Amino acid sequence: MHSHSGQFCPGHAKDTLEEVIQLAVAAGFKTIGLTEHMPRYAKEDLYPEELKTDPEVSSPSFPLHQAYLVEASRLQAKYASQIHILIAFEGEFIRPSYGPAILSLADPLVYPQVDYFIGSLHHVGGLPIDYDRDTYLRARSSYVASLASADPNPDPARDPEDLFHERYYDEQHDMLLALRPRVVGHFDLIRLLSDDPARDPSLRPGIWSRILRNLRVAVQAGAWLECNTSALRKGLAEPYPAAPVARAYLEMGGRFTFSDDSHGIAQIATNYPRGLDYLESLGVTEVWTLERSPHPGVAAAAADSEAAPVGAKAELKEKSVPLSLGGANRSVDVGVKAGRFDRFIGVGVAATLGGKIGPARSSA
Repeated sequence: MHSHSGQFCPGHAKDTLEEVIQLAVAAGFKTIGLTEHMPRYAKEDLYPEELKTDPEVSSPSFPLHQAYLVEASRLQAKYASQIHILIAFEGEFIRPSYGPAILSLADPLVYPQVDYFIGSLHHVGGLPIDYDRDTYLRARSSYVASLASADPNPDPARDPEDLFHERYYDEQHDMLLALRPRVVGHFDLIRLLSDDPARDPSLRPGIWSRILRNLRVAVQAGAWLECNTSALRKGLAEPYPAAPVARAYLEMGGRFTFSDDSHGIAQIATNYPRGLDYLESLGVTEVWTLERSPHPGVAAAAADSEAAPVGAKAELKEKSVPLSLGGANRSVDVGVKAGRFDRFIGVGVAATLGGKIGPARSSA
């Protein structure tokens, strides 16, 4: 439900979109969500590696996004008999002004081929928090300095890290209210480059109250959080979200989808076995995806319709995917625990991916 390609995220990812789909097909994926990053509206909002690419594709403009939708639709039709392709994008809530832009890119009357978007927050105060440690510290210092200028007598006992995380969840709250996304991306991304990524947020009252508030908003809106295994690829001990957050979300009745947040074929399905173990440790028995009808393409527009002359948005049905198959199927060795992984990427995937999903696992 969350993937990228170098073709439409130049400098930030690798490989063509078709190569991503081809590997997903070869690996046995049943469904894949294509979620290229949305256009940015100012050059200062691009990451450094994006600025180094061809200026025509690194400029914050729409042509690349339009080309992505055309190519995704072509590939959806080409591979329709082999894989269920959902067409989406990752919305970047860099500042509140991005809200209307994100919603416009999901307008079913203009973009009926778009099935959903991911609501993500990669910035605080307009500065990136997940690029590298120096950039993270710069964003934190900038925010703390803004507080000091607004309050001549700040509380010296307040931890700058706490203040920064509180602001992250406040901006995430703004995003959730403005966008009501179907999927909330890497809910606690703020911990990636923080002073202590393993710190339990439930022990920090100001942070925890904001997390609970945001989770309630997501659940009430029917949004799914993704169990995003890219956190494991980047060295964290748990996927996004961390266990305290995940448990609170589940207690509220929240539901998970499952993602690798891959940025090229080398990252497809990375750490899926660990991600599944993690979900099972939380008592999760199923994850959720979407099934579109029709597939491929969009629904035919009514003959007298002026509102949707290019077709109507496909109907989307929520689909549960059990984590465990049970019975004899659990003895199938696909290089992961107990054979349940073929629900996601199919028998023989370990050989197909050349071990990229991790070492073989026993059925213990």
